[in-house]
Amino acid sequence: MRTLGIALLALGSLGAAERFVPLFDGKTLNGWKQLNGTAPYVVENGMILGRTAEGSPNSFLCTTRDYGDFILEFEVKHDPELNSGVQIRAHQYPQDAETLINNQGLRKRQFPAGRVYGYQVEIANEKSGASGGIYDEARRGWVASIQKDPAASKALKDNQWNKFRVEARGDHIQVTVNGIPCADLVDPLDLTGFIGLQVHQFKGEKPAEVRWRNIRIADLGRHEWQPLWDGKTMRGWTKTGGGQWKIEDGALHGIATTNPADRGFLLSEAEFGDFTVRMKYKIPRGNSGVFFRMVDPAGKEPGPMGYEVEVDAAANPGGLYEPRGRTWVVQIDPKEAANFYRPNDWNDLAISAHGDRIVLHVNGIQTADLKKDPGRRKGRLGLQLSNRQELDVWFKDIQILRPTK
Repeated sequence: MRTLGIALLALGSLGAAERFVPLFDGKTLNGWKQLNGTAPYVVENGMILGRTAEGSPNSFLCTTRDYGDFILEFEVKHDPELNSGVQIRAHQYPQDAETLINNQGLRKRQFPAGRVYGYQVEIANEKSGASGGIYDEARRGWVASIQKDPAASKALKDNQWNKFRVEARGDHIQVTVNGIPCADLVDPLDLTGFIGLQVHQFKGEKPAEVRWRNIRIADLGRHEWQPLWDGKTMRGWTKTGGGQWKIEDGALHGIATTNPADRGFLLSEAEFGDFTVRMKYKIPRGNSGVFFRMVDPAGKEPGPMGYEVEVDAAANPGGLYEPRGRTWVVQIDPKEAANFYRPNDWNDLAISAHGDRIVLHVNGIQTADLKKDPGRRKGRLGLQLSNRQELDVWFKDIQILRPTK
C-alpha cells in the first residue's frame, strides 16, 4: 500500500504536463481548417509548412474547436524575412457584414466579413525584437510589446527552431520563448477562441516559408463572467451615506447634489482580494468612481480607503486614485482619452486586481498597469456618489470572472 501511495503521489505531481495532448498528429491536417488567405499549408516531414502566396492577404490555419484556459507549446522555424504568428482565443468577424472597429483606440478601420481577429503571439526576426509579444490582430494592435525588454527582445534566434510556451488562465496570458519570459498580459477582452497559425501577406522575389512542429496543448478549462448584481434588486449591496439609488431599466441610477449630506456609496456586502470585475457605466454629469479593496467609509480604520477608478463626465476616464493616501496614482492624457471614451454613452470598465498587480481597461483600452503596487490587498467594491457637483451616474452588467467547475 505504501508503494502504491508513493506511485499515486508521483503521478499527481506531474500536473499539467500529463494533460498535454497533440494539436497536430504529424501526418495530416485533421482538426484544422484554413481561414482568410490562400497561402498553402502542407504536412512535410512531421511539420506543418506554410508558404506565402503572391497577392494573398494574411492566411490562418485554425483549430476546429475553441479553447479557454490552456498551456500551448510549439516549435517554429521561419524565413527571417517573413513575419508570422500564432493566434490564440481568436475569432472571425460576422459573416453577414463588414465590421468597423476603433483600431488601437486611435483610428477606425474596416475589416471584411469573416476576417480573423484577436490575440496573436508574434513571430518575427531577431532584428525586430518583437517575437513573444502579443499583437491584437485586426483590432487594437499591440497590447503587449516586449521590444524594450533587453532579454525578451533577443529570445528568438533566426534560422533555428524556437520553442514557444503560452499560458492563458482567465484574463492573464504569459509567453516564453526558448525559456525566456516575454509577454505578460492582463486583458479580459477574450476568454475563449480558436488557435491559428499565420502566414503573413508577403512581397518578395520568391515565396517565404514558416514551419511548426511539436504542437501540443494542455486544456485547463475556462473562466466565465458571473453576475455580481442581479439587475433587479439591491441584494448583495448596501447603501451608506447620502444620495439616491434607483433601479431603472436594468441599471443602477445614482443621483447626488452639492449638499454635503448627499455624499454616499453603494457597497458590496462581500469583500474581495484577488479578482477581475467588469461593468458598464455612463455619467451624463458630475463626478463618481468605482472603489475596490475598500474599507468601510464610515469606519475609523487609518490609512488609505482603497483604490478608486475615476468615473467622471469630463476627465480622467480609467484613471486611478487612492483616497486618504497617494491621491493620483495614474492620470489619463485628455488627448488619449478622447480616442476611447464615449461621453454621454455606455462605457465598458474592467478592473483586474491580483496580488500587487492592478490593471484597468476602459472600452478595451488599457489605462493602467501597476506592478508591485503597495496598496491594499482586500476590501469591498463601492459605487460612489460624490457631492462635489451635481451628479447623474448609471451602472449595469456588474460581473466577476470566475473559473467554471
